[in-house]
Amino acid sequence: MAELHPILWIMLAAVAAPLLAELPRDARVPVVVFEILLGIALGPHGLGLLAFDGFVAVMFGIGMGATLFMAGMELDFKHISGAPLGLALGGWGLSLLIGLAAAALLYLTPLVHAPVVVMLALSTTALGTLLPVLRDAGQLDTNFGRLFLAAGTVGEVGPVVAMSLAMSQHYSSWQEAGLLLVFLGLVLFMALAGGRKQPPRLVELMRRHLHASSQLPVRMALLLLAGYFVVADAFGFENILGAFAAGMLVGMATRGHENKTVRHKIDAVMFGWFVPFFFIGTGLKFDLPAIFGTLGTALLVPAFATLLLAARGLPVWLYGQRLQRHERWPFALMSAVASLSLVVVITDIAVHTGHIGSSVAAALVGAAVLSVLLFPTLATLLLARAAGAGQPHQSGPR
Repeated sequence: MAELHPILWIMLAAVAAPLLAELPRDARVPVVVFEILLGIALGPHGLGLLAFDGFVAVMFGIGMGATLFMAGMELDFKHISGAPLGLALGGWGLSLLIGLAAAALLYLTPLVHAPVVVMLALSTTALGTLLPVLRDAGQLDTNFGRLFLAAGTVGEVGPVVAMSLAMSQHYSSWQEAGLLLVFLGLVLFMALAGGRKQPPRLVELMRRHLHASSQLPVRMALLLLAGYFVVADAFGFENILGAFAAGMLVGMATRGHENKTVRHKIDAVMFGWFVPFFFIGTGLKFDLPAIFGTLGTALLVPAFATLLLAARGLPVWLYGQRLQRHERWPFALMSAVASLSLVVVITDIAVHTGHIGSSVAAALVGAAVLSVLLFPTLATLLLARAAGAGQPHQSGPR
């Protein structure tokens, strides 16, 4: 059984995860959590049916890029501009300060020697994971939803850019800043070009190939992903920044009802094939013995989860009267749901570059999983309880 091709085991886990998520329970658990758990079960610390090497390792890297590509596609700055974006930026800046202070304290222990890595991991927010939760709760079009969309967007974009700069070992700080400006200028140029009205002949070409075997629009999106992977790497940044930028561009170019089919096809390719390799591969790499090897490392998981709540939750007090009293704790809890994909990416790169050890990386990923399991459930319960108690729903000042 262990000699079967890894594709079979990966696809079995990819199918089993959403089925397990459908099982009746009081709180809905995100599919990605089951993918990671199944990866652990199939991996060397479980049944030993899969190893993180060869084909699986290559697809893990591609799946990482696909995950960040889809996160970029979700961004729509038109819905969060103005006061929500300003508050989100201020809140994320405060999160960085809180995260850095917490990392500095942990730096005094013999376990953590990478304050910047810990700070970035504590500053993420899982916007993609929480969008379905907000939609199901009817919060997307409310004042609460608009403010959180802005906070979640900055919690996804900020760590990607900061990580790419912090982890780069090719250039000096001034060179990195200059190259980042050039790279962002290239992204902006492509975004402006993509946002303009397309020539009718090009539109007709895309339409004809959309349902043909060539699938040209989907192939062009994948080409853009590959191209920005290479460009970002050539500029000396982590290639995930290129994947994220490519996703933003494709997202801008495919807004609107007429492009819904294209987006669905891209979703199918990314989430149906590439992304499962990333999350299941994360489970394969998850080092359980490293977490429970010592008491100190084991205690890092709840400690990091608490720090996530502090770093991303405390900035809720910046919002003042823009949030009603009963909305503050749910907002703090949702903001503290770590972006599992980003935490995995951050820790994977940090281990590869020697910034942290595998035990600390496993503890950070474990804390991120814990936040995904607990915080959205608690936030939803608090919102539902407030609604049941007849709390007035107001749009709030803007």
